[in-house]
Amino acid sequence: MMNFAAIDFETATGCRNSACSVAVTAVEDGKMKDVYYSLIQPPMNKYNYFNIQIHGITPNDTKNAPTFAEIWPELKSHLEGKIVVAHNAKFDMGVLSACLADEGLPTPDFAYCDTVAIARKAWPFLENHKLDTVGTHLHIDFQHHNAMDDARTCAAIPLAAGQELKEDSLESLAKKLGINVCVFGRKGYRR
Repeated sequence: MMNFAAIDFETATGCRNSACSVAVTAVEDGKMKDVYYSLIQPPMNKYNYFNIQIHGITPNDTKNAPTFAEIWPELKSHLEGKIVVAHNAKFDMGVLSACLADEGLPTPDFAYCDTVAIARKAWPFLENHKLDTVGTHLHIDFQHHNAMDDARTCAAIPLAAGQELKEDSLESLAKKLGINVCVFGRKGYRR
């Protein structure tokens, strides 16, 4: 059965350390459940207009929100020791790395996989492999750039691809599709 976690960050500015919300959806024995969501106060609670237009989160929404360091213990508990998927994983893993570095926090132990790569291999006929396009293909009604909705939609991608390709684990699906499962925090290291 599929077991993994899906993560999505939204950022306040173009800087990777400016996480303003995060969500994690867990998949246990092939079933999804939302396990974590939090607003995050970005450094100096600073936002760019462009980012606000994308996700709708404002400085007023996060003025009393916890910092990344304050949410990290709980967020870490949903990632540590798991395979984590993200849509355009380079972005989300970059946000996590920058936030950890900014706060002087140690690197957690988990592996990760990119659902864009899974979608490209599983459904090469799609016009593109953006999350909203793949979500539409999978008949998922969601609010794009809402971290929880995006995490849920991201989690649905390996589940749907696994069902279509008759693979019952993320590891076997990644192997069949030729997708890398990388170790977080180790450049170029593949599991």
